Amino acid sequence: MQFEEKTVASKQIFSGKIIDLQVDEVKLPNGETAERELVYHPGAVAIIPITEDNKIVLVEQYRKPLERTLIEIPAGKLEKNENPLTAAVRELEEETGYTTTNLSQVTSFYTSPGFANEKVYVYITNDLIKMENPPAGDDDEFVQIMEVTLDEAKDLVEEGRIQDAKTNYAILYLHALNK
Repeated sequence: MQFEEKTVASKQIFSGKIIDLQVDEVKLPNGETAERELVYHPGAVAIIPITEDNKIVLVEQYRKPLERTLIEIPAGKLEKNENPLTAAVRELEEETGYTTTNLSQVTSFYTSPGFANEKVYVYITNDLIKMENPPAGDDDEFVQIMEVTLDEAKDLVEEGRIQDAKTNYAILYLHALNK
């Protein structure tokens, strides 16, 4: 491959609950060497949930790296060897109190391929079922659920309250569907 970088040496720096960090020394296509700082992530799912009255279900939560809250589509990390579709239903239930038997994959994408291998699988459903007893979410996760129209979601983007890639993608996707 024309641009391939061959690994000469690897050093694991950190192994955590969510990510692993590694530094690789690589041989570049021109014969020189360079260091690459790599983040390994198990992947994630994101869901675009649309209610019967055509509203998008969003969650607002605090994001520590940003020291602020963001409004996002429901999403979560894949467990080891977990099927993305299974994870999508689990995250939808835990974060919103809705479930569905009808999820369709819209796309998947790498979040930051310059240094991380995280891949997000994006699903959509307009067949939501409100759960009487939704499963408890993660003990350390606190979310506020909101339901907004597409126009209201676009306003939240303009206000800077929606700034993450997966949610911006979802809004662009829904905008294109509604043209």
